Amino acid sequence: MASAAIVVGNPKAGSRTLTVAMEVMSQLSGCLGSASDPGAAEPLVVDLAEYTGSVFDWGSETMLGLTAEVAQCRLLVVASPTYKATYTGLLKSFFDRYGNDGLRGVVAVPVMVGAAPIHALAPEVYLRPLFVELGATVPARALYVMEADIARLPEVVAKWAATARPLISTALFTGKAASEKEE
Repeated sequence: MASAAIVVGNPKAGSRTLTVAMEVMSQLSGCLGSASDPGAAEPLVVDLAEYTGSVFDWGSETMLGLTAEVAQCRLLVVASPTYKATYTGLLKSFFDRYGNDGLRGVVAVPVMVGAAPIHALAPEVYLRPLFVELGATVPARALYVMEADIARLPEVVAKWAATARPLISTALFTGKAASEKEE
């Protein structure tokens, strides 16, 4: 089971949104602790464009498995392109599979990609409340990446991560300590 997961709601497989999510996870991977942890090596990547035939099928065994795996991870990066000023229906359909507190114990990182600065608050206004409703912890500011900035993506993500990384690390450590107490 992966200790980290990426869920991308772009209807185009292998999208720029996936590229952004992978860069965010790469820059946050140190937050998970030791590289010797076997679960920390590779995150689970759910590019929902590859599951369009199953995401709307409520009886899909594939989706049941993926949602269970995502709910078991410690760190979750969720990325969507900006569609009509919010996240995609594809992403919504995936997260509609969870009940309240379905992501309890997960530290979530909301990310959106868009063409215009006018939508810069969209991940805060739309994605953050979704994850809070699902019981996830969202300790850092959401990230909005302008399409024009993708050419310098590592720099853009690093600037955001300088503030986000300590908050996410603390949430991961606190959550791990709390779950160890419960066991």
